[in-house]
Amino acid sequence: MTAPVRDALAARLRAAGSVFAEDEADLLLEAGDGDAVRLRALVQRRLGGEPLEYVLGWAAFDGHRLRVTPGVFVPRARTTVVVEQAACRLHRYDRVVDLCCGAGAISVALLGRVGALDLVAADIDPAAVDVAAENIGDRGIVVAGDLFAPLPDRFRGLVDVIAVNAPYVPTGSIPMMPSEARDHEHRVALDGGADGLDLHRRIASGAGEWLRPGGAVVIEVSAAQAPTSAAVFEAAGLAVTVESDDEVDGTCVVATRPA
Repeated sequence: MTAPVRDALAARLRAAGSVFAEDEADLLLEAGDGDAVRLRALVQRRLGGEPLEYVLGWAAFDGHRLRVTPGVFVPRARTTVVVEQAACRLHRYDRVVDLCCGAGAISVALLGRVGALDLVAADIDPAAVDVAAENIGDRGIVVAGDLFAPLPDRFRGLVDVIAVNAPYVPTGSIPMMPSEARDHEHRVALDGGADGLDLHRRIASGAGEWLRPGGAVVIEVSAAQAPTSAAVFEAAGLAVTVESDDEVDGTCVVATRPA
C-alpha cells in the first residue's frame, strides 16, 4: 500500500480522535491484506467507534497476539504487573488459577514466561471462556462459572498462584469510562460493585481454601483502591503487600497464605 494511502487513512483516524493514528493505519492496512472492500469495512467499523482490537480480531499483550471478539474484555498493558508478580513466584509445572480470565491474557503470558504449568482459567462470561480456550489451547483447561465454583477439586489446597484481574470499576464510575469500554465491553467484565471491590471481598474469603501454604493471590487493583483491597485480604488471614509498576501504571495486591 502506498504512502499516500496510509497518510490519508491516518488523517481520517486522527480526525476521528485516534491518538495513535499512524500505528492504527498500519494495523488496519495489514488486516485489509490488499483487499480494498475488506479494508473499507474495517475502517468504517473503527471510525464508528468500535475498539481497534475488535476490528482487528486480536489484542497485543506481553508480546503475544490474543484473539478477542466483541464484548470480551480487552487486555490492558497495566495487567502485566500481575503477570510479573505471579511469574516470579512460579516454577514450571506449578498449579495456577487464572480467575476472571477474560481472553486468557494472564494465562498466555505466564505460559510464555514460565513454561508449562498445571493451569486452569475461569470466567463467568461464556464469550470470554470461548476466546480464552482458543488462546490457551491445549496448554491449560478453561472452565465457565462463578469464581472458584468451577475449579477442579484436585486443586483444593494446592494452588501456587491465583492470578486475577477481576472487575474493579465502581458501578457509579462506569458512565465516565471511555466509550470504547463502557459501550462495547460486557458489563460483567467491568462492574465491581459500589466501591469496585465486591469481587475482591469474595475472592479473599475463598482463596485460603484453594491456596497451598505459601501460595499467593496476585490481584489487579487501582492505586487508590489498593489500601482497601489489601485490608480485605489481610482480614482474611493472608500476608499482604502492594506492588506497582510505574512503567505500565499497574498496581496489584499480593496476598500470601502463611506457610
